[in-house]
Amino acid sequence: MTHPRGAATPLLSLVLVLAAALSLAGCGGRATTHHKPGTTHEEASGSSGTLLPARDESGHRLREVPAATAPTVRVEARPDTEGGWNVHLAVERFRFTPDSTGGAALPGRGHARLLTDGRETARLYGAWGYVPPGVRTLTVRLHADDHTVWAVAGAPVQATVRLDGTPAASAPPSPPPSATASGAATATVTATAAPPTPLPSETGRTVTLTITGKTVQPPPDRIELKKGERLTLRVTGDRADTLHVHGYDRELPLSPGVPATLTLTADRTGLFEVETHDSGLLLTQLVVR
Repeated sequence: MTHPRGAATPLLSLVLVLAAALSLAGCGGRATTHHKPGTTHEEASGSSGTLLPARDESGHRLREVPAATAPTVRVEARPDTEGGWNVHLAVERFRFTPDSTGGAALPGRGHARLLTDGRETARLYGAWGYVPPGVRTLTVRLHADDHTVWAVAGAPVQATVRLDGTPAASAPPSPPPSATASGAATATVTATAAPPTPLPSETGRTVTLTITGKTVQPPPDRIELKKGERLTLRVTGDRADTLHVHGYDRELPLSPGVPATLTLTADRTGLFEVETHDSGLLLTQLVVR
């Protein structure tokens, strides 16, 4: 049976209306950002922890989580040779996720914010940062991807250091966050200017490493170096491999049971990993200041 050409128009309109209604319904409500395949609606809506009415100095809501699973942060500040301070964050139960900033608040993910003398001045999406000269008090605070503040017992998860050599306890208090409880989750440490480091000797330093299977002796750690210092790595492995110093693009072939030596001048500042290519072992890290 044939129909007039215009008879299909009402039916097509009805189909379009039904499709639009279904798309708006989504997961039972308003669509959320970063709702990627394999991500649950609970994750996409950022329901981790308990969202508190309290806000920090910058107006960010606090997100309460149990102390046993909450992230932690410690901060180390050392004077930079050109002024200011190099800042390093040591976090636990936390991962920096710059690619999902603005998304949902997933446990143990997010970024850090720097407050200098009580004012928010920068974000950190990794473990290293820089504070310019003149700052007296630095606070590092952990945020979720949705910009809320991770909190324990009603207080932000953060760490504070004094950069002028006075005890952190005597620091002037920051403006109190609205409806925020006592600072039970605040970790406070003291940072003072390190004494001048003696100039490195002409021979430099030698570090001996031994690889047995998947074990490295001594266990992987950080080697603190002054810019311009010479370092000799003496490595003995039990299999053929290649040692690689990231950032300096230096490589060293390793033969089973044969000590190999690599010497370099630490003329670049930063954090550099030393690892093996084939076995993917982290041997050590170089911190050059």
